[in-house]
Amino acid sequence: MTGRRGLGGRWVRRRPLRTRLALAASAAVALVAVGVCAAAFVIIRYQMSRQLELNLAQSATQFSQQTRDWGPTAGETTCRYPASPCLQIVPADPAKDPHRPYALPVKDATRAVAAGHHAAYYSSFTVVGHPVLVYTTHHPGKGLALQVALRSDTVDRGVQQAAGALLTVGAAGVLLAAALGYGVSRTGLAPVARLTATAERIAATRDPRHRIELPAGPPAREDEVTRLAATFNTMLTALEQSVTAQRRLVADASHELRTPLTALRTNAELLARADRLTDAQRDRAAGALGRQLREVTTLVNDLIELARDEEPQPLVEQVRPAALLEHAVAAAREHWPQITFSARIDPAAAAVTVPGVPPRLARLLSNLLDNAAKFSPPGASVDTELALVSGMLDLTVRDHGPGIAAGDLPHVFDRFYRAEAARALPGSGLGLAMARQIARAHGAELTAERAPGGGALFRLRVPVAQP
Repeated sequence: MTGRRGLGGRWVRRRPLRTRLALAASAAVALVAVGVCAAAFVIIRYQMSRQLELNLAQSATQFSQQTRDWGPTAGETTCRYPASPCLQIVPADPAKDPHRPYALPVKDATRAVAAGHHAAYYSSFTVVGHPVLVYTTHHPGKGLALQVALRSDTVDRGVQQAAGALLTVGAAGVLLAAALGYGVSRTGLAPVARLTATAERIAATRDPRHRIELPAGPPAREDEVTRLAATFNTMLTALEQSVTAQRRLVADASHELRTPLTALRTNAELLARADRLTDAQRDRAAGALGRQLREVTTLVNDLIELARDEEPQPLVEQVRPAALLEHAVAAAREHWPQITFSARIDPAAAAVTVPGVPPRLARLLSNLLDNAAKFSPPGASVDTELALVSGMLDLTVRDHGPGIAAGDLPHVFDRFYRAEAARALPGSGLGLAMARQIARAHGAELTAERAPGGGALFRLRVPVAQP
């Protein structure tokens, strides 16, 4: 039995989901149809049998009045006709039996009813080849029992006809259940089929631009499958954006690396013929090669940082932004001695801590300070301020350079974007993109705007958990 059940289970599991759903729906509807037909058959058989018993009881009551003065009677009818009842009167004492034989069987229980020792009862017999139902009750006469019989084959035929009709209805219900199950599975799984086809098309073409068509209607009327399709479309949108960003990053990186790599190869080939160069030319080529190596190293490191999707959670700890800002400003003063850096920290924000990765937040601040210093003329100042505003840490970095043009403002944080004024300056165009990525990874918001009176102002807003 266990082996058969296992084979059946494996067969069902190997069927497609549509077939399994159709089988399940058909089986459920078929069970309901068979159960209803079986219950109807039982009720019809009971009601018809009960109606026959009531007819017998009514006939016995009428005959009791009509035969009140009768003595023992053997009964002259043999129940050959369905509508003709058989009637006989049986005494308690067998010695008083009539001379003719009884048409209906007489049992000890019949004598007991005649003697008043047994209650009225129903019994089934076969008389002259016909099934009959006999009702035996006490006769008004002393020591007598009245037996009334009716043929029950009419009831049996009615029950058989009802059984045949219900069997036909049940079979039709099973077939209808199979058709409905197939239709339900086909209609209900249509969105799943479209989703599967879309996933297979994406897997074959590696193109995430495909989408699943969603039915028109208010969102409140969406079912689970429609929500699944909508979620799959959202996932495809995110995948498409990720693939597009990856391709753009690779294309931009290849473009940005081509120039420094060409310069490196040129200087390396030049140094390979050092015997033809003067000492000054050799030193100049070696210095250029070192600078280009540092630029390529910085560019590659920045690309690696930008390729990271999220911050490593095990490194997250409570960080005090005020201390990080002071450290970053001190480092910037050493790196940019010709620029004046100032840091103003609100006392309310001095002791505030936020969860974060200290090296990454320090890199964000150094990128903002380096960007501000790069666009500031010698002797200018870069002003930083940290304050607590409406439950948020508000950090601003302002320079007094040429500022950001209106056309460049929407693209400031794009990778490898270089404004016209910045193309002659050193850098790869990745610093601000990296700063924004670090900010987003920490749940912060980094924006750029034109400062009043000239220059650029970068604002970092970091949420602070309520104590």
